[in-house]
Amino acid sequence: MRDVMRDMARDNAPARRWLSIVGIGEDGLDGLSARGRELIEGADVVFGGARHLALAGEAIHGAARAWPSPFEDGVKQVLALAGGDVCVLASGDPFLYGVGTVLARHVPADEMEVVPAPSAFSLAAARLGWALNDTTLLSAHGRAVEGTRRHLHDGRLLVLTSDADGPAALAALLVAAGFGPSLMHVLEALGGARERVRRATAEGFALGDIHPLNLVGIEVVAGENARAIPLTPGLPDDWYENDGQLTKRTIRAATLAALAPRRGELLWDIGAGAGSIGIEWMLADPSLSAIAIEERGERAARVKRNALALGVPGLRVVEGRAPEALEGLPAPDAVFVGGGASDSGVLDTALEALKAGGRIVVNAVTLETEAVLLARHAVLGGELTRLSVAQAAPVAGMTGWRPAMPVTQWSWRKP
Repeated sequence: MRDVMRDMARDNAPARRWLSIVGIGEDGLDGLSARGRELIEGADVVFGGARHLALAGEAIHGAARAWPSPFEDGVKQVLALAGGDVCVLASGDPFLYGVGTVLARHVPADEMEVVPAPSAFSLAAARLGWALNDTTLLSAHGRAVEGTRRHLHDGRLLVLTSDADGPAALAALLVAAGFGPSLMHVLEALGGARERVRRATAEGFALGDIHPLNLVGIEVVAGENARAIPLTPGLPDDWYENDGQLTKRTIRAATLAALAPRRGELLWDIGAGAGSIGIEWMLADPSLSAIAIEERGERAARVKRNALALGVPGLRVVEGRAPEALEGLPAPDAVFVGGGASDSGVLDTALEALKAGGRIVVNAVTLETEAVLLARHAVLGGELTRLSVAQAAPVAGMTGWRPAMPVTQWSWRKP
């Protein structure tokens, strides 16, 4: 009995907080709380970028280790020291696009002590007088700047960039998308002695000598020919570069509704064509991801260009023929088959890979593929829907209905 009680006490004992994560700003030691400085001074090893280590300066009494490249190597080094006294320095708030979000995937919260500093976003909002709750916060640090494209609606954005070239790249993106009149606030080295705030419109952007540590506030203004990406699926067909292999707008909106994306899910878009389904799946929420599988090389390249132009540079494109190209891919939460459904093994492979509770949607325009869907429906159930669309068009000086090729859609949810 005594041994059982001892084991229970050990299991219920509070975890030792061996890892500290301390946010530090451009004001260095002057901006640290007493507790933040204490954690740095008491650490056996202090990790940080070269800038962070220089800012902490005399407070580091243990070994100073510059964060290595690639980034993952630094995480491994920190974890290898578990049980010691380890401190990681971070920029501002470690849990807002910071190192804390990565370390928390590996270290339980009760083994960490986190002392945040004001984030660059908070400092920028304070300088501009913007309400953070009404501002879209984005990071283009280490990410493609094109990811900002999807957020270009009337409103305000704060965008953290990677380097001194970031503001000019954002200006070019705004102009190309038709938002040239937008006002850009370039905030440099916030919180430090070299802090500076300058302004220019995107179309008139000519600022030079920009500090590499910068954040850009954008007051989005649409120009005459701006294309703001809507919040609902069904982008205009002519927004996609295509060779005719494109799920048309109305059918696309119905297809996305049947796929029913949920936060954090992964889609396989098999026979991607122009990539419209995978792209609009990802546009539904920044947490969503997609893999476009396309056999033809020129179409695969076109999918990448469309994804970049429409603000989802993270769309993964796999060039190859299904089902062979599906081998080794992460299991999907949803599958769309826009081409190749009648090919041997495609549906069987997709259905087997699909996670429990996942959805599959298949569109057919040929009688041969429709027969395949009728057979699947007879065995598995699900929903069969006939989608027919007609648009008004000129007919002999008057107007009549011009029907598009009907689509048979089969959708099914895996138990």
